[in-house]
Amino acid sequence: MVFWVFGYGSLVWNPGFEYDEKVIGFIKNYKRVFDLACIDHRGTPEHPARTCTLEENEGAICWGVAYCVRGGPEREKVAMEYLERRECEYDKKSLVDFYKEEDDSQPTLTGVIAFTSTPDKISNRYYLGPAPLGDMARQISTAFGPCGNNRDYLFLLEKAMFDIGHEDDYVIELANEVRKELGITGNREKKLLSPRKMVPRVVRIPSLQRPLQEVMAMESS
Repeated sequence: MVFWVFGYGSLVWNPGFEYDEKVIGFIKNYKRVFDLACIDHRGTPEHPARTCTLEENEGAICWGVAYCVRGGPEREKVAMEYLERRECEYDKKSLVDFYKEEDDSQPTLTGVIAFTSTPDKISNRYYLGPAPLGDMARQISTAFGPCGNNRDYLFLLEKAMFDIGHEDDYVIELANEVRKELGITGNREKKLLSPRKMVPRVVRIPSLQRPLQEVMAMESS
């Protein structure tokens, strides 16, 4: 038994579950947006954080990391139960094609699980929808919850995308606006190269072990 899950938010830098392989790549026709509320990790019901979800967008690409879990149904069940608890604000599991840059005409993997959300405030109580950049930055700069500040989630994502060699202009722009709200100097410059021109790094990692109490403290992606 093998299953793959696509990480595009906090899963990029902090998967929190036991996995057997990690591959950097992208999915097509989706973009990363900060339109989802988080009320139990980086925010509260009274002051929700903004975390990222995927929005369908023809022609867009979203870089991230695919994680593989092998070893039979029991290992798959443990990983999926953890992810479902952690990603509880996401009301959908979409199956996506995953590409690596060296062969972007054909998917490297098919049927990769991505936690996504219905973009409808009526049917999905966690969906915040888009907002002006300044409003989003003010919300992110002040929200906090049991797992820490909303702004740290954004800054860690910005760094994680830099570390895998595929920065996201939208994330950089939002992070710079949050730094402006906080009076922090030293904005990050937007990337000069298209992400399709940059060479992804493939990392193969042996099975990782984490104590259960540490795993349960992870935030949502």
